[in-house]
Amino acid sequence: MNLTDFINGISSGAFDDKFRLLYGSSAKNLMRQKTRYISAAENFSKLYPECSEIRIFSAPGRTEIGGNHTDHQHGCVLAAAVDLDAVAFVSLNSENTVRISSEGYSDTLINLSDIEVHGDEKGTTTALVRGILRKFREHGTDIKGFNAYITSDVLSGSGLSSSAAFEVLIGNIIDRCFNETSVGAEKIAKIGQFAENEYFGKSSGLMDQMVASVGGFVFIDFHDIDSPAIDTVDFDFQNSGYSLCIVDTKGSHGDLTDDYSAIPEEMCHVAQKLGAEYLREITEDDFYSSLPDLRKDCSDRELLRAAHFFDENNRAIIETEALKNGDTEEFFSLVNASGTSSAELLQNLFSAKTPLKQEIPLAIMLSKRLLAGCGAVRVHGGGFAGTIQAFVPSYKISDFKNEMERIFGENCCYVLKIRSVGGFELTL
Repeated sequence: MNLTDFINGISSGAFDDKFRLLYGSSAKNLMRQKTRYISAAENFSKLYPECSEIRIFSAPGRTEIGGNHTDHQHGCVLAAAVDLDAVAFVSLNSENTVRISSEGYSDTLINLSDIEVHGDEKGTTTALVRGILRKFREHGTDIKGFNAYITSDVLSGSGLSSSAAFEVLIGNIIDRCFNETSVGAEKIAKIGQFAENEYFGKSSGLMDQMVASVGGFVFIDFHDIDSPAIDTVDFDFQNSGYSLCIVDTKGSHGDLTDDYSAIPEEMCHVAQKLGAEYLREITEDDFYSSLPDLRKDCSDRELLRAAHFFDENNRAIIETEALKNGDTEEFFSLVNASGTSSAELLQNLFSAKTPLKQEIPLAIMLSKRLLAGCGAVRVHGGGFAGTIQAFVPSYKISDFKNEMERIFGENCCYVLKIRSVGGFELTL
């Protein structure tokens, strides 16, 4: 497809069904996406005027529904892809070079003959791309050079995992351009996690990448990390009279790496004292019966975080069943219980390094006041700073959004739809 075909296709409505699949049926939203894609096409053309043939890819952000900090212990999670995404316009080149221009970020330029770890790249987009290239090469992929322009409305720091959306996007470009999709969604997710862990330098589980790659509501059991059990759930919050909201409290994510890394490290320390590598290998009864001995070697916070894992892991399973049964009352009760556990046991609502900065507890307090016993609210994602998640009755959405934005700033409240597909290529 060339740029002219794409622009004509937008004008003629040829992409309308695909846009509805990705972004919902709202006429206003459809027009916004058409404008967004045309702008991205124009930016790509300015960067690479010699490239007429293009391919277009999309990968979604994700929202964690249940299972806060369980995936890295090979536990269970419930999450969903959302209608905010990263979009890439791509063309091949003959220069053995990957060039990526991302709106708002420095350009990435990688020679395909050099895809080993660069220590000075830790924490950069270039590190992520280099790691993804390395893992695809190990899978036997004959990667050629390509140019990409990327635009994303999965804002960094929004708690919707912009990094996973980016990783899955790059993975889909490589898999579809050079593999005829033979690697597939699950392996693309694992490749993204590898790049984030080994090249980017962030210890993370597999949930974010897996949900962005698979799409829809996804229950994942990571007991067998090499072959996680995946189950999809068909549920529509809007038809049930509720909307899913993510509120960005605008707290800084700077200097939080140690806070995030401490949770899996502390949980693993408890598991190791019980002769295992991860908490999933330990029974809840064994954990509680061993508490006197565990206290000799483990801190009280480590034990509280381990207790959170056992409860939260079970909650993710029961939440999934509640959604399958359409039991929103049970589901919301579990979400609220998850929020309490995260606050009291997991302790990831604010950083102990900056105890006076408590945007997440403030947002949760205000949300409970506004919801007045309806719906549910809890910390969202990794925690410590960033976002909360709320399930808000549809008739309260306007008041909820207005109050959150009055306190935390304009455009801080995202009213989201669940996206049924993960990594995706738009074709005529």
